[in-house]
Amino acid sequence: MPHPIMFDEADPLLRRLRALALAFPDAAEKVSHGRPAFYTTKVFAYYGGSVKVDGVHRQHEQSVLVLVDPDERAALSDEHRCFVPAYLGASGWIGVDLTGDTDWDEVDELLDASYRRTAGARRVALLDSQRSRT
Repeated sequence: MPHPIMFDEADPLLRRLRALALAFPDAAEKVSHGRPAFYTTKVFAYYGGSVKVDGVHRQHEQSVLVLVDPDERAALSDEHRCFVPAYLGASGWIGVDLTGDTDWDEVDELLDASYRRTAGARRVALLDSQRSRT
């Protein structure tokens, strides 16, 4: 049985995140476990997540999950807008809640860091080439 869809296609925060994520070389989108996932060979970002507290999942529907280096994850985990997502948190992922006041330059930096950890050397070199031209 497939997972139910857990996002609204008309969500303006998803639209903004999608534009950033799909700008990375060879990036594509799929629905994984009911949520948008952005990937090349491996997923580098998810839209939406949850936290499991006392056996109950608390949803963070408008958030981005990324895989950043351990030092950056430690720094982010001290912020109230960040959370360690259920399931993926054990593998080093962090969630960041998105709002109308989100710093989208920071989101782009987080996506960049996650992309670099998952995309492979050829794609990272392509990204560096593209970003040096702008």
